[in-house]
Amino acid sequence: MSAERPYIDKEHPTVYKALGKAAVASRAASHEASLGDDTIELINVRVSQINGCPTCLSIHVPKARKAGVKQSVLDVLPSWREAGVFTDMQKAALLLAESLTVIDPTVDRQAINARAAAHLTTAQISAVEWTTTLINAFNRVSIASGHPVITR
Repeated sequence: MSAERPYIDKEHPTVYKALGKAAVASRAASHEASLGDDTIELINVRVSQINGCPTCLSIHVPKARKAGVKQSVLDVLPSWREAGVFTDMQKAALLLAESLTVIDPTVDRQAINARAAAHLTTAQISAVEWTTTLINAFNRVSIASGHPVITR
């Protein structure tokens, strides 16, 4: 028996490829729902911050900048509620993403959805929740595997 920590994506590549295909489909659904890559990447970065996934942060922070998110906005992302630099749509998306990442049984998810629905369509809420679900999965794959930080 090996005590080595496996890269689970390499050990079961067909499962990882399916996850990748789901992420591609999710991004397409997000675009169809009129969510931009800037909002998608803000979700990916915030969820990866919460989960403490250095690999995913090293991938998605540069993608966020490439999608047009300013570094000054990324700098204050952990305090998005107070920062005053996020749009109502982005704040609604981040609210949903955080509530689905940190599962708290005392939080009324129906109330959160109602708050988000003031700024997002049903299709956008669904797209945000798919984006969140998938980045959480990728975070866990990288954390389980001990993937390294990606340096450029």
